[in-house]
Amino acid sequence: MPSPRFPYIPGELQFITSSVYRRAPLFRSERFCRCFADTLAEARKATGSLLIGWVLMPDHFHLLLKPESAEATSRIIQRLKSRTATSILKELRENQDRKWRRKMLARLALPPAVHDESHHRLWQRRFYPYGIYSEKKQLEKLDYMHHNPVARRLVSSPGEWSWSSWRFYFLEDSTLIAMDRVG
Repeated sequence: MPSPRFPYIPGELQFITSSVYRRAPLFRSERFCRCFADTLAEARKATGSLLIGWVLMPDHFHLLLKPESAEATSRIIQRLKSRTATSILKELRENQDRKWRRKMLARLALPPAVHDESHHRLWQRRFYPYGIYSEKKQLEKLDYMHHNPVARRLVSSPGEWSWSSWRFYFLEDSTLIAMDRVG
């Protein structure tokens, strides 16, 4: 896992970004989005981290979390990535009768010189944490995450995008994932 750009300060929020291998638009599949959301909720509980906000885009995700320790950030990301990779790659391999799934699996293939026992990779190896030191920056990052689907022209307003924390904050809807409020 990466060395943080900023030193970890106990109690600080972390804004995290990670991408799908080769920026494959894998999360255009609602089934895979649901897998990500369910796994994120489970990983958050298992690691004791507070989840403040999130957005899942077709080829990357952002999280805003408050880890219980410096190691908790790596643990939640490792758990999220490994479990989603296992589940999604298994489904892609078992359902190659669909053209889109074959195409995604081909895009996630590792070059022969790279692979060991696995021939595919779902996620880029690294993730990028940034320390959030103020409430102003926290609100800025939440706004950025919630408007990311609009900026990418996937929807015309943040509320139309199902795969983010926007609905929790603006509609008080916690059916997908309940957020932890800090501030």
